[in-house]
This record gives sequence, C-alpha cells and structure tokens, in this order.
Amino acid sequence: MRADRLVSLLLLLQNRGRMTADQLAAELEVSVRTVYRDVEALHTAGVPLYGESGHAGGYRLVAGYRTRLTGLTVREAEALFLSGAPDAAARLGLGPVLTAAQLKVRAALPGELAAHADRISARFHLDAPGWYAPDEDVPHLTAVADAVWNSRVLRVRYRRWKEPTEVERRLEPYGLVLKAGRWYVVAASGTPEAPGAPRSFRVDQILRLDPPTEGFERPAGFDLAAFWTAYQRDFHARLHQGEAVVRLSPRGLARLGGAAARAAEATGRAEDDGWTRAVLPIESVDHAHDTFLGLGTDIEVVAPEELRRRMAGTVRELAARYAANPARIARSTGE
Repeated sequence: MRADRLVSLLLLLQNRGRMTADQLAAELEVSVRTVYRDVEALHTAGVPLYGESGHAGGYRLVAGYRTRLTGLTVREAEALFLSGAPDAAARLGLGPVLTAAQLKVRAALPGELAAHADRISARFHLDAPGWYAPDEDVPHLTAVADAVWNSRVLRVRYRRWKEPTEVERRLEPYGLVLKAGRWYVVAASGTPEAPGAPRSFRVDQILRLDPPTEGFERPAGFDLAAFWTAYQRDFHARLHQGEAVVRLSPRGLARLGGAAARAAEATGRAEDDGWTRAVLPIESVDHAHDTFLGLGTDIEVVAPEELRRRMAGTVRELAARYAANPARIARSTGE
C-alpha cells in the first residue's frame, strides 16, 4: 500500500502544485509524520521534489516535471465508471480506489484539459437519492457487489411482498443497478440447469447471505443497461393496466407528473369552463382513489363509476367530519 500512497502523493503535487504536509496528510488520510517519511523516500528515488518553509511554504515538484506513472489498475478502471456517484463508489468499497483513478487520469491530461475537468467537477454534482428517501441500511451490498464482479452464486434468504414473504433463493448475479437511491441486483433465480430469466431483486431485502462457494458462467452478450431499460418499460406497462376519465382544473393539470402528465398531454381535451377532460392510466381503484384525493378540488373523476363512488363517499365523510359540532371537538382535545 505504501507504493500506492507514494504515487498518489506524487500525482497530488503534479496536479495541484504546492501543498503543505498537513494538506497532503489530510488527502492521503495519514499522519504528517508519514508524509515526511514519504517525501524523503521520493527524494531518495530521485524525484525532483523540494520543500519551502514559511507561511507560503510547502512541497513542490521542479517546474516541468511530470510523472509517467499514470497506468490504471483494474480496480481503478472499474471505479471510474462510478465517478459521477462517489457515494455509490464508497458503498461498494471503491472510494479510495476511485480517488486514485481520478488522480491518474487528471495527471495524464494536458494542462488546458485538466483545467476544463476541474471546472466541470466544480460546477456539477450528482446526488441521486430524493430529499425524503431514508438512508437505507444495505448490509449485504459489498458482498453482492463482490459476487457480481467475480461471477459467484449467491444463496440468500429474501423478503418479498407476497406470501410467503420470506423465501430461499439461489441467484446468479449479472449486475447492480442504483435507482433513485435504492440498490437492485439483476440476477437469474433457479437451478444450475435452469437458472431462469433475469429479474431484479432489492439488495436491502436480502435478510441473510451465505458465503459464496460456487461460480457461474455469465451469459455472453448480456447488456445490463439494455435489460434495465426494457425492465422499466415492462414494469410501467404492467403497473398501469387500468384507465380513469377525469376532469382537471388548470392548476390540477399543472400538478400532474410522470405517466399521468404524459397521458393528459396526449388525450386532454379543453372544455368550455376552462377545465381539461383526459384519460389517465391507473394501477387500481384503490391506488387512484388515494392519488386523486391529493389533487383536492382540482380534479373530478368521471369514470369508472366505482372510482367516482369511492371519491364521493370519501368527500362526504370528510365534509361531515369537518362540519362536526365545535363543542364536541373542544371536549375531545381537552380545551
């Protein structure tokens, strides 16, 4: 590991110019004393490195010196594919590896391109999870990632939504996907003779994972990105198997999002009162009832009749509740 650290120290100075021992220690996550020893080792190896004392002091390479030690290791090349998601790289155990790979790439760039790369990283940052998504505990993520890298079979106890909720599964993992802050492993589930078609499994729903002892042959030509695109398309097609005819106020129309907004744009027809009649996809009457209530008075359900009755019944119940005797409400709250 010391050789890797010496290369990282050298690349830091090449990329950033003068740096103090404290700054180098913080970047390399070592003590200042270790930095002193590493600098002495580089001196001994003939690297033209010198130190300056005083307020503006620090370590610096002789002007014009550039190292050729910029070859990427296999792990660093893997980590570069996660350079836009540093938190994801850290969760997969690739945080330090990613930092080393980025240093090597930047050191190999001409000055003008390196400055351009710095401007990009200073102005754009990717934060995949939503504001209200909890920071989920994914204890088996590193083990699953290792099985993906090395084509090892996973034997897991998995929690699913239908009965029986806890099942044993043999998985041949083809890849990992990070979607909206949630990790999924794309894997075939079955026997060695009949592994089955690939499906997605939430990594945080793996309750137990046995140490992998068996390898498998990853299908030649399997395209993880293409699979995930098709999977999402099929998922949404299965999800929205019903339809509802609704009327929307201008405000209600503006509040739609996702598939509902696209459907309203495609099927919407303006009416004389300024509202829009549209056909929206729905998962079920129950789900549509809960979703449409969120639009309040900016939506009117026209069909199906079952959904319209459900909405009307809820509205009547709410009206009765809010029209209750104020004296009774005061008694119930202790006022």
